[in-house]
Amino acid sequence: MNASSEVQFETDSRVHMGLAVRNVEKSIAFYTSLLGQPPTKTRPGYAKFETAEPPMNLSLNQVDGQTGQNNPVAHFGIQVKSSEAVRLVADRIQQAGLETRMEENVTCCYAVQDKAWVSDPDGNNWEVYVVLDNDGQQHASNGSSCCPGIPSVMQAVEQGDLPAAQNAFQEAGGMTACSCLGTAAN
Repeated sequence: MNASSEVQFETDSRVHMGLAVRNVEKSIAFYTSLLGQPPTKTRPGYAKFETAEPPMNLSLNQVDGQTGQNNPVAHFGIQVKSSEAVRLVADRIQQAGLETRMEENVTCCYAVQDKAWVSDPDGNNWEVYVVLDNDGQQHASNGSSCCPGIPSVMQAVEQGDLPAAQNAFQEAGGMTACSCLGTAAN
């Protein structure tokens, strides 16, 4: 079997994500602002964004059930190559009337980063970020809101104790363990 793709794109591969959304029209408006382009395909209860930068195929599927933070996803991200690119996306998002939270020179995930955070209408959190130093010495600094409850989880994972990691994750607040998710546990 050696069939070729009918859909052409510039890279050899690209990321595909399918998100469950409650309101496809609100989500289209959000993702148009975030990605800087309208969807390439829309149908009732469905939209698809095919972006060259970043290379991605994002589909939105309207559902009646739960979406967003109820799903086991910490966040999504778009990695860019400069702090200026982070600011340009943040400006575009803010001009669309969306709340954006900026972090500069923060240590997160053992790297120093500049980033902008925004949440879509279903509570899915997106970061646009640049890595300024790939050899950060900490998982999270005290000044960063990146994942303060996760070091105990990582320690258990590194020790190969997955039940302890799962327990630590739940004790840290589960999916809201990271304040970088946009909402802290109540």
